[in-house]
Amino acid sequence: MARTREECGVFGIYGDPEAVQKTFFGLHSLQHRGQESAGIASSDGEYIRCYTGMGQVGRVFRKGRGYLDKLKNPMAIGHVRYSTTGSSNPLNAQPFLGEYSRGQVAVAHNGNLINASLLRDEYEAYGHIFKSTNDTEIIVHLMAKPSHVAKRDPLGHVLNHLQGAYSLVFLFSDRVVAARDPYGIRPLCLGRTEGGAYCVASESCAFDTISARYIREVEPGEIVTLDKNGLSSRFFVTPGTVTPGHCMFEHVYFAKQSSIIFGENVHSVRKKCGHQLAREHPADADIVIPVPDSGTSAAIGYANESGIPFDMGFVRSHYIGRTFLAPSQDMRDLAVKLKLAVIGEVVKGKRVVVVDDSIVRGTTTKGKISSLREAGATEIHMRVACPPVANPCFYGVDYPTKAELLAGDKTLDEIRDFLEVDTVGYLSTDGMLSCVSLPDDHYCTACWSGQYKLPVNIVVNKFTMERHQMQLFDDVEL
Repeated sequence: MARTREECGVFGIYGDPEAVQKTFFGLHSLQHRGQESAGIASSDGEYIRCYTGMGQVGRVFRKGRGYLDKLKNPMAIGHVRYSTTGSSNPLNAQPFLGEYSRGQVAVAHNGNLINASLLRDEYEAYGHIFKSTNDTEIIVHLMAKPSHVAKRDPLGHVLNHLQGAYSLVFLFSDRVVAARDPYGIRPLCLGRTEGGAYCVASESCAFDTISARYIREVEPGEIVTLDKNGLSSRFFVTPGTVTPGHCMFEHVYFAKQSSIIFGENVHSVRKKCGHQLAREHPADADIVIPVPDSGTSAAIGYANESGIPFDMGFVRSHYIGRTFLAPSQDMRDLAVKLKLAVIGEVVKGKRVVVVDDSIVRGTTTKGKISSLREAGATEIHMRVACPPVANPCFYGVDYPTKAELLAGDKTLDEIRDFLEVDTVGYLSTDGMLSCVSLPDDHYCTACWSGQYKLPVNIVVNKFTMERHQMQLFDDVEL
């Protein structure tokens, strides 16, 4: 089974004596966004230090090794990675640390650059040497180009060369800088600690951990600088000239329930989706059970709307990572068995509504259904709190090629038969969008509708098709 792009998490903080420790805790809160590698870069105002490693945050910075003490400085950025571009190896762990004519810079990136292959080919043709295979390194090469350095706003000029999804956090020797693509595809927000230090993170849940207050989102097309003067902002595109394209799948699956993204609490949106799902696809059943954890909020909404009792038919092991982010199908299958155990007393002899946030490949879902049958469920009604995922994503979400998607070439009846359920029902696109507050065209729904916010011909033309299928869908970088 081919892999695809990563869904990463970034964090940054300026002007706090415990900046590195708080970055560590912030990354812990963002661990659901990536479990493949982690890293922290810090600066004392003159020199940047960086440490990265493979595995989860607690493993990379495990107690007794002294890494956090060695990094101790008043400004820092961090990254947790789930590969979407570039293979899973230590060289691709972030933050990526580079040096050019203006000094050192460390970069942490959540997203996927759809013109990364073209830019890399161009720079390699001119003799540039890359030490990683991820698309984040390309940004540093762009920054180092003499004609770009000479611009009045070098970083803004560089960002205008990038196409795709990117929420970026930079660490220069004397400042932290955050930037978001003009469509605002991936989330990025600002906060402030009780001591007055500004911070930035992929999700607001990272602020809760360090007792920081959520301020606002970094706006699409905005560059925010955190330095000795506080917080300052500028735009590298004219505000209002680009219609946002926030990734709706962030609300459906990726983001943590406690987070505020795109202006709304994730748990509230998912509950609304569950209410709407019950209205669109009612079922005659005895209990509603979620596929934890990301399906729990929608299941609560479904149960509340339908009047069918809510119960926990699966118990989740919190020592197993997110199966969607596992690097191979065999590992995903094994992880599901280890992660979710059926509570037989809850489902035996019952007609069960199973609510999940989404179904991508379908093989792990089929395994969950099989476990319920073995436990004695008499009927299983599958309900999915988003539309059928029928198209690949080019912006940094782990979707396979269209042929590998369950809904890529199957009808609803065929999906029902494949999953071996009695009925199946997906939330409609209109129903899903009715559960969020921004205008419909402010969200990217390409994985469901096939209508992409950015021209995907950049990555699927004859020059990049092979690389895209073999590399980007194998492991891209977010």
